[in-house]
Amino acid sequence: MTHLLHRQIAGSLPVAVSGRGVELVDATGRVYLDASGGAAVSCLGHGHPDVVAAIHAQVDRLAYAHTGFFTTEVAERLADHLIGRAPAGISHAYLVSGGSEAMEAALKMARQYFVEKGEPARRHVIARRQSYHGNTLGALAAGGNEWRRTQFKPLLIDTHHIDPCYAYRHQHAGEDDAAYAARAAQALEDKIIELGPGTVMAFVAETVVGATAGALTPVADYLKRIRAICDRHGVLLILDEVMCGMGRTGTLHACEQDCISPDLLAIAKGLGGGYQPIGAVLLSQRIFDAFAQGSGLFQHGHTYLAHPMACAAALAVQQVIERDDLLANVRRQGAYLANALRHRLGDHPHVGDIRGRGLFMGVEFVADRATKDPFAPSLKLHARIKREAMARGLMVYPMGGTLDGVRGDHLLVAPPFIVTEPVIDLIVDRLAAAINSALGTVRAAA
Repeated sequence: MTHLLHRQIAGSLPVAVSGRGVELVDATGRVYLDASGGAAVSCLGHGHPDVVAAIHAQVDRLAYAHTGFFTTEVAERLADHLIGRAPAGISHAYLVSGGSEAMEAALKMARQYFVEKGEPARRHVIARRQSYHGNTLGALAAGGNEWRRTQFKPLLIDTHHIDPCYAYRHQHAGEDDAAYAARAAQALEDKIIELGPGTVMAFVAETVVGATAGALTPVADYLKRIRAICDRHGVLLILDEVMCGMGRTGTLHACEQDCISPDLLAIAKGLGGGYQPIGAVLLSQRIFDAFAQGSGLFQHGHTYLAHPMACAAALAVQQVIERDDLLANVRRQGAYLANALRHRLGDHPHVGDIRGRGLFMGVEFVADRATKDPFAPSLKLHARIKREAMARGLMVYPMGGTLDGVRGDHLLVAPPFIVTEPVIDLIVDRLAAAINSALGTVRAAA
């Protein structure tokens, strides 16, 4: 028996006791290849000596000081580092404890911005179906994954959702990428006009959709069009790069590859690499100026904002990534991973799509490649794949409900930035075996 409330009540979990590089070890001595970085978190792998040393040095100096009374040197240094490498127009960092906190803060910043500017009628948030922005109530309301939202709907603020940019499912036959990007982006403008342009405060989107849809990448100039629509109607653009950001796609910020800058940018997982809980909102100069010239504060806060231990870990992680030129390795190994997955699984009768950027790849499963019909949700193919992968000493990140929160199965592969080609070969070998074994159990169940 355990007194810990686990995510799932039934069953038992192995006990992790140590980790080094791309591997985790459980209490029985079994070794697992961490091919998903947990949830795309462990960008440097486990036990990196430079990060461990930075945490030790910080706890010897100062473990905690409340931000209502003090700032700290390490928090200021981390903010300087982040803003020095941020998208154009971004001027300040607000340091929190994780991705959900970052998205809550971003939504409140958007609302306060318009209150400070004398536009209190701007209250609507538009996001996309099958998005995931966190599990706190504001972030959950913005998210578009119905399975996560359903039982909590009475507690959620009203938000509005349009279709995601999901080429595999929504691009028409004969429609080129440019035409599809224009059509997908137009859905935002249509929704703004429907709600009333003076009432919409923000559009929220993951630059590359992660957990709930499996590394969906924007097509052609989709995000440039989104940026132009937001500007045309005075709507703030909030990009959620909690999972896909901080180098995961091969550039520090995923939106760099789309040549746009958001008004608010949420980051987390790869920021601290799992060594401490940390996230941040990066905000534009105009939002900061509205606060500074208005009420003179941001009306929000948590006890562990800009926690010195977390800031020390994050700063060390980011310095190692830069010093060791790991973004170049993400691009190089990301291309190798994509090729390896397509070579091994591209013709698989139950693999519908392989997609992603950098070391952030998704595999979507189908019962029939011709029709793209998903497997029955009752089969829980994603859970079977996870179980078979773990049995082979492999951690990947499977999820169900790819299409609508109920139907569809996919998985994410997101290894640490230090991964090498031989390790990728091992990951793909184990993954292919796990997929085939899981499908065998599905056929047996049928």
